[in-house]
Amino acid sequence: MEALKQKILRDATVVGDDVLKVDNFLNHQIDIKFLNEIGKEFRDRFDDVRVDKILTIEASGIAIASIAAQYFDNVPVVFAKKTESKNLDKEVYEASVYSFTKDKEYKIKVSKRYLNEGENILILDDFLARARASLGLIDIIKQAKANPIGVGIVIEKSYQDGRQEIEEEGIRLESLAMIDSLKEGKIQFR
Repeated sequence: MEALKQKILRDATVVGDDVLKVDNFLNHQIDIKFLNEIGKEFRDRFDDVRVDKILTIEASGIAIASIAAQYFDNVPVVFAKKTESKNLDKEVYEASVYSFTKDKEYKIKVSKRYLNEGENILILDDFLARARASLGLIDIIKQAKANPIGVGIVIEKSYQDGRQEIEEEGIRLESLAMIDSLKEGKIQFR
């Protein structure tokens, strides 16, 4: 998505050789108008499949999934929770997800009420690096005996092994921007 690449070049900040900060438009402060364009792009890329629900993980994926859902006939958005809560159902699907950014392992949970056998589930998220979040969500979808029909990612760090991990699961992956390198503060796209 050329508009996304241009926005990254104009507005993103590179920290070290591995961190791309897009918090001014994607995952802290949110540019709603631009997120609408991202939602339309995901719809175009997954136009050939039926989507019953969109699944993401808290917190950064929620805005992306919610905006995109309107372009998928307003399908429900379900997000995996990372934190314990008194209002979370007792019956949940659960997977372990390691966050390299936070150097922490999470138990992500989705209520069994919200994913049903046979449903076509599309995963949407902001970043793909080593695919731990996506793989955890795929695991939860499979526990529900639903169909993981694809993973949509806004920004993929293609120099890491996330794509390979998802493709080994036989899951379709669509990334809107693929970054080959962040060396010396310079963003190199694929």
